[in-house]
Amino acid sequence: MRLQQMYRWAGTVWLPAALLLASAPTTARAQNVATAPTATAGASMQAQAPTTPSFEIYGFTMLDIGHDFKQIHPNWTDTLRVTRLPSFENEFGRNHSTFAGVRQSRLGVRATTPTSLGDLKTTFEFELFGTGVDEGQTTFRLRHAYGELGQFGAGQTWSPFMDPDVFPNSIEYWGPTGMVFFRNVQFRWMPIQGANSLTLALERPGASGDQGLYEDRVELDGIKGRFPMPDVSAAYKHTMDWGYLRAAGILRLVKWDDTVDDEFDFSDGATAWGINLSSNVKAGDSDVIRLQFAFGEGIQNYWNDAPVDIGVENDFGNPTAPVRGVALPITGLVAFIDHTWNQKFSSTFGYSRTDIDNSDGQAPNAYKAGQYMLGNLLYSPVPNVMVGGELQWGRRENFSDDFHSDGLKMQFSFKYNFSYKVGG
Repeated sequence: MRLQQMYRWAGTVWLPAALLLASAPTTARAQNVATAPTATAGASMQAQAPTTPSFEIYGFTMLDIGHDFKQIHPNWTDTLRVTRLPSFENEFGRNHSTFAGVRQSRLGVRATTPTSLGDLKTTFEFELFGTGVDEGQTTFRLRHAYGELGQFGAGQTWSPFMDPDVFPNSIEYWGPTGMVFFRNVQFRWMPIQGANSLTLALERPGASGDQGLYEDRVELDGIKGRFPMPDVSAAYKHTMDWGYLRAAGILRLVKWDDTVDDEFDFSDGATAWGINLSSNVKAGDSDVIRLQFAFGEGIQNYWNDAPVDIGVENDFGNPTAPVRGVALPITGLVAFIDHTWNQKFSSTFGYSRTDIDNSDGQAPNAYKAGQYMLGNLLYSPVPNVMVGGELQWGRRENFSDDFHSDGLKMQFSFKYNFSYKVGG
């Protein structure tokens, strides 16, 4: 049996024969690509705006090259995306392959325009890492298309449920498997801004499902997904001398309708929810500890690397609906430390994992748990130039067939930043 995976791209989640959700928009992905000696993800978007108009073109070119000692889906050879590791022995051939690419390269523009209501701040940003229908390709993909004025913002950017500053200073593209990481289309209200902040948002809904053992049953072909309301998210951040604490939550409603006129009626729904607790801790002058613990049900598409939100559960005592969809519980952990050796050298070490409570109707090789670990040494010989090497390890564990697969990679990256700003 095949596990129905969720394929994410910059406009839509593509759901192959999913249990219920034929349309699941999402815009997840892309991280704080390492910049030695230190980096803080998303900081540029939160910076204080100047009082005069400004316009900036920015980005970087980046080469990733390395060796994969194990095997992974051929469209993901330049990442360590744990959900794409083999679900059975030699699924993707034999071990040992070399990869190289420039898909992390990025281009963006941002502007600040003073108005009578305050500064209007806008960001428009692309990268070259194709996903979804462009999976495995080097192609332009939208990251941010966002603007804010005063307390209000609208467009595509980080979900408030996500804390971008948890991402470590690494060079592997996909990042920690257990991290909440999602860019989504949204309207947000930010009544408190600055070191302490409060954000509330209405986000574009979307999810994915797994038919599991019953994916070939024609009785399930007419199930259509429906989202009666937007996802509702909120986040509060409190900053102190040693770092910050941040708490975020999300609530969503998922429905599915059985459109086939037969003796069965699989129409139903689920309420999905999540809590995300995160922090950055300044451990002296040279270290930043990045932490996150998140949990919930039916929120897998907000995860950095997790499969479906809804699974199938047996209910044989019900003659009209012998199987039903349920929101799958999920837990994620991130723990990394960024260390600065001196003005030119830095390193990152850490661990992340995801655990899913599978439903009893899922296939034995369905994704159950993932682990992710890495360590690196990065060198910045001059400003805007970074060279580094990184050793990466990951593990995928299946639901009930006792199979697991490991990923082991050595990656070297060369990154060159550029920026040109007018005004400000």
